[in-house]
Amino acid sequence: MSHSPRIRLAAVAASVALLAMAGCSGGDATPEPGSSTTGAETPSGEILVLTNRTDIVDTTFQDYKKTFEAKYPDVKVKFEALTDYEGEVKTRMNTKEYGDVLLIPSTVQQADYPDFFEPLGTTDELGKTYRFINEAAVDGTVYGIATFGNANGMVYNKDVFKAAGITEMPKTSEEFMADLQAVKDKTDAIPLYTNYKDGWPLGWPQSLMGSVSGDAEALVKMADDKSPWDDGKEKATLDSMLFDVVKAGLTEQDPTTTNWENSKNLIGTGKIAVMPLGTWALAQMQEAATKAGADPKSIGYMPPPVQVDGTFVSPIGGDFKMAININSEHKAAARAWIDWMGNESGYSDEVGGLSPLIDHPAPTALKEFEATGVKYLEMTPAPKLSTVDNKAEIGLSSPDYYRELVDAARGASGKSKEDIFKSLNEKWGAAVESVG
Repeated sequence: MSHSPRIRLAAVAASVALLAMAGCSGGDATPEPGSSTTGAETPSGEILVLTNRTDIVDTTFQDYKKTFEAKYPDVKVKFEALTDYEGEVKTRMNTKEYGDVLLIPSTVQQADYPDFFEPLGTTDELGKTYRFINEAAVDGTVYGIATFGNANGMVYNKDVFKAAGITEMPKTSEEFMADLQAVKDKTDAIPLYTNYKDGWPLGWPQSLMGSVSGDAEALVKMADDKSPWDDGKEKATLDSMLFDVVKAGLTEQDPTTTNWENSKNLIGTGKIAVMPLGTWALAQMQEAATKAGADPKSIGYMPPPVQVDGTFVSPIGGDFKMAININSEHKAAARAWIDWMGNESGYSDEVGGLSPLIDHPAPTALKEFEATGVKYLEMTPAPKLSTVDNKAEIGLSSPDYYRELVDAARGASGKSKEDIFKSLNEKWGAAVESVG
């Protein structure tokens, strides 16, 4: 699966307007805000579940279907897996026909959730059971439950680190740079791979917001900060990490020739040392190692290379949120599927992610990661951040300005980091002023 990092926990969704007619499609059956109609009847009927998992819809999901239908014999589940999930579902949401259960596209503004999705309960109620519920809530009402959660840090090859003489996780950006230099000096591996050409993996500095400050409100505060790229501020520190690694020659020789799918094989076989990605990527890299005849246990996960008061901090957030189409004719059945997926399916363990359940242990794949003493930091959602970002036309989770940083760092553009940061501050400051 080529899964972009939606959590990309600090991912900033693009703002795409959907036709107003879709927002009025609930009819007389539309419940009052904060209420839910899904628990009043026995689950029955056929439901269509939309998914982005084209890779396991005919295998793992069929097992889920069998187990679920044995528990709910009056419900029949059909799946539709979409390759261009976001684009296809966004289009369908201009009608009433967007499945019974769907993953909320990032292009839907959080404030618009009540127009499209069935209320699932209150934040006070569901927050006792689930993580990440505020990420899909409006005015205290929850409209989506996370499929699983992502922690943020870096995938790395343990064998390459060992060959470079690295014996412990870097605690500062200086130690991180020194470790990457050791990889360059003592091995044939690329120290850090940018995935510049595909672009979307370059947004990792934004995904690590919170790791430097240890502040769950970091994104909220950035939305009000007129100059987040000032020297010493968290955003500038993280973006500088990308710039400095490239400038030091610790990335691939020609970033314009990178290839996402091939990068999995390269890190799996020890030709890449580090790739900054969410924990969702760990299973994919281990699978690639296995396919290449390498040891999947050589692929590990490390915290962001910085500590707060002597502790590593990993920002966490929910992946896609499961929601019920407000127009569904079988809402009780749809709710039963969401509850079963979140509570009983084991899907989060299957993908190596954090369970949406607060009291569920981390998957085996993350035990070594947790052994570093890393603290999980659930970031406070900041809807205003995307508003400011759109107004500034920067794209905090888009590749454009990160590519600009890489090009400047490798001497391909004639710009300096200071030039770029000054321009970003000007655009951002004007947008904050405008949004108010």
